[in-house]
This record gives sequence, structure tokens and C-alpha cells, in this order.
Amino acid sequence: MLSIIIPLRDEIDNLKIIKDNFNKNLKNINFEVILVNDFSSDETFQKANEIVKGSKNFKVFDNKKRGLGGAINLGIEKTVGDYICIMMADLSDDFNDLKNYYFKIKDNNLDAVFGSRFTRKSKVIDYPFKKLILNRIFNIVVQILFLNKYNDYTNAFKIYNAKVLKNMLPFVSESFNIFLEIPLKIISRKHSYEITSINWYNRKLGTAKFNIKELRAKYLFTLIYCFVEKVLLNKKK
Repeated sequence: MLSIIIPLRDEIDNLKIIKDNFNKNLKNINFEVILVNDFSSDETFQKANEIVKGSKNFKVFDNKKRGLGGAINLGIEKTVGDYICIMMADLSDDFNDLKNYYFKIKDNNLDAVFGSRFTRKSKVIDYPFKKLILNRIFNIVVQILFLNKYNDYTNAFKIYNAKVLKNMLPFVSESFNIFLEIPLKIISRKHSYEITSINWYNRKLGTAKFNIKELRAKYLFTLIYCFVEKVLLNKKK
């Protein structure tokens, strides 16, 4: 089974589209969608329960530890599938890429598949320019520190072997930096993975929650924390 975790904060406008898209695009895949409400200020939690009522493929949980990191940790705990994919509620990810992820990780017996939005085959639509520049600089720094060719660490949309991911719990990052922590730990602990091209589309409904100024220190903390772990793991060899 494929488990998809989607954190929700004030995403009431996207809920119906999310459900319809999964039912339409994953007809031939056994899947579950774990929706985790992360302290929404609107009626996202109530609306999510209403929309998925009677559907076996969708489950809704209420985060008890404020922050995206807490929502992802809870979502991982609640999954029952063999593979776990994290997607965002802004509908920025491509369902064709999701299906490619699933078959690639399953057929090749991998621990993870990392998508990159920044390859010649990728299609990126309406990515904010300032965010793009900062993203590219930060990812280059990570590449150098970890001596790794992957170039899109900070993107949430990746897929993992459920046993591998659950053995790493709990993740310490509190916000979007959890999406940096997870792949760096996969790499440092020598788990198997492949890199593939993916597409990205900017949201059409709702408001983006990513705030560069608020997250700079958190990303720096995660980078240092994961680098120290890498060094310590290498010393044990």
C-alpha cells in the first residue's frame, strides 16, 4: 500500500480538489491519504472530516504538537502502507510523478526516491524568483557539505520505505526544515535511493505558509545537526 501524508494549515479551499485528484489519479493503486490538521485558524479540520466521511482511503488527524514537523511525525506514525510519500496541500506536485515514485521505489526495492525540480526534464511553473535564488544557493551549500550530487533537498515531495522512515522517528525539526532533515539522514545512514526529475506548479488557491525570514535559523540548525551526525557516523566505521 502507498501512504500519502498531507499536512493542512488553513487549506479549506483545496480539500475537495485534493480528494477528487487522488480518487481520479490513483484508481489502480492501493492507497491511503493521511490528512493532518496543523492548528488551522479556519475550519479546515471540520471541513476535512466532512469531505472524507465514508471514504476508506482518507483519514484525518489533528496535530497535537504545533508545527509542520509535528504534523509530519504524527502522519508517519499513523500510516499503515509499505511506502510513505509526503505531499503538500497546495497542489504543487504532479500526480504522474507520484505514480513514477511509487513504481520506482517498489520495483527497484529502494529505501527512498528523491525528486528534483531542477533538471533539464523538469517543468517548474511560477516559482517566486527570490525564493528560487535562495533555494539554489542553499542547496549548493548542502551539496558541498555532504559531497552529494542531489540538488533539491528542501522539497517536501519525496517517497520513502515506511520501515526505514519509522525507524528514524522522531524527527527533531519543527517546521519546513523537516524536509531537509529526512533526506540528509537517508543519505548519511547509507540507505538506498534514486534521483528522478519532477514537475512543480505554484498554488492557485490559499496562501503559502513558507516564510524565508522566519525559517533561516531553523534550516541552519538542521544543516549543522545533520552534518554533525554525518561526521559521527563516519567516525564509527
